[in-house]
Amino acid sequence: MKRQLLNSLSIALVILSFLVMAVPWSGGQQTPSSRQASPEASANLDQRIAKETRHELVMLPFYSVFDNLAFKAEGESVTLLGQVRNATLKSDAERAVKRIEGVDKVSNQIEVLPPSPGDDRLRMAVFRAIYGNTALQRYAIQSVPPIHIIVNRGHVTLEGVVANEEDKNIANIQANSVPGVFSVTNNLRVEKGS
Repeated sequence: MKRQLLNSLSIALVILSFLVMAVPWSGGQQTPSSRQASPEASANLDQRIAKETRHELVMLPFYSVFDNLAFKAEGESVTLLGQVRNATLKSDAERAVKRIEGVDKVSNQIEVLPPSPGDDRLRMAVFRAIYGNTALQRYAIQSVPPIHIIVNRGHVTLEGVVANEEDKNIANIQANSVPGVFSVTNNLRVEKGS
């Protein structure tokens, strides 16, 4: 009896699935006329994807002041850029962005920095020099400090955002004062309105 009931239910489910597939349904599918969204809707989608991408990258568990993650969002594709200390963060970033609704393609161009005890020593020394400066200490108390220190074979690049031009210059001077640093590239941006 139970076997007959299970067989009947199985047959009923198969028939029901065929009926559901036979009914025309456009939910979630784009018809040729609906594929071309208005420029305003497209701009809103771009802004939403950019906002969610930024959020996903900042929330990555191993993202630190010694990593630089950036991106370009163009329509439904996102290009990941920057430099990280470990390959796990690179793959985590790609996986997180792929989960965002509306993103169809992710191009991961993040550079994984070579492991180097010398670069690790310089990272810590530059960190102490920048965030130990009394004018810049207020940046250190943020959950992800805004001045990112990228060290590659003794060359330092400063990335991120500071409040004013003076802070940008102080960070540059502090990084250049660390013994063993070959060069400093200051890519810090000043906040708008400052």
